[in-house]
Amino acid sequence: MRRGRPVFIAGFLAAPVLIYAVLVIGPYLQAFQIALTNWRGVSARANYVGLDNFFRIFQDDMFWKALRNHGQMLLAVPLITICLALTFAFLLNVGGRRRTGLRGSAFYRVVFFFPQVLSLAAVGVLFQLVYRPDESGVLNRVIVGLGLEPLGFLTNPSLALWSIMGVMIWAGVGFYMVLFSAGMAAIPTEIYEAAELDGAGRFRVFFSITLPLLRNTVQVAWVYLGIVVLDGFALVQVLSINNGGPDGATSVLGLQVWQHAFGNYTFGYASAMGVVLFFIIMSISALTMRLTRRESLEY
Repeated sequence: MRRGRPVFIAGFLAAPVLIYAVLVIGPYLQAFQIALTNWRGVSARANYVGLDNFFRIFQDDMFWKALRNHGQMLLAVPLITICLALTFAFLLNVGGRRRTGLRGSAFYRVVFFFPQVLSLAAVGVLFQLVYRPDESGVLNRVIVGLGLEPLGFLTNPSLALWSIMGVMIWAGVGFYMVLFSAGMAAIPTEIYEAAELDGAGRFRVFFSITLPLLRNTVQVAWVYLGIVVLDGFALVQVLSINNGGPDGATSVLGLQVWQHAFGNYTFGYASAMGVVLFFIIMSISALTMRLTRRESLEY
């Protein structure tokens, strides 16, 4: 029976591994191949140009603008999203008088999670109404009501990227709040009771007990948010002016790939940019996992 066990396991793994290789690994390899050509997507022939596409990328001003935008988003979106999600999760789980969460916490979880049932395209259309530059916009109606001039949230280059980041944070806080709530629910109540007997306050409990025990969950959330930020295509495409405007202030690499592929029909160049984006995502994910690695805590 033991001799046939490897064959039994291999039989079950063969189908999913084959599907993964065909549907995931295959397209990756094909993209790497196309990145070395000048294929325009309308002919069967593709001439190999070596690394010319990659040399062009690093001389492209829009590429560097998009990369700078990603840098700002990587600093702001994961940090703010995780901080808000941790705060809300702590209030809903440990914030009551008896450290059992606020009253009505189940209702608040549903409300916070509600944006997750909406597609990103629907969220983008919704916030087009919120960010309208005249008095018909939700935010500008309040601003004008206070006697101030309306703001161009999506037309002002200094505000456009931050406005889109605000939508990303709004859309993501609920999911990570639920994720952190599940992690906090798994922490034994005896630990909190012992801390309470020792006279620890809410802030001390959060930073000395809750946060260290949720470190692995926070690490995963940070990596996932980094990947979401490095994509950012859907929201930017729906919300931005002229696909990444004004003047490239909201451009991201995913949008650049789409524009070069389906706007300029330079599929070879777009594939090369996609390959660069792939290695950026893998490098940042590996770096984050490496810097936050530590021995696991058992409780």
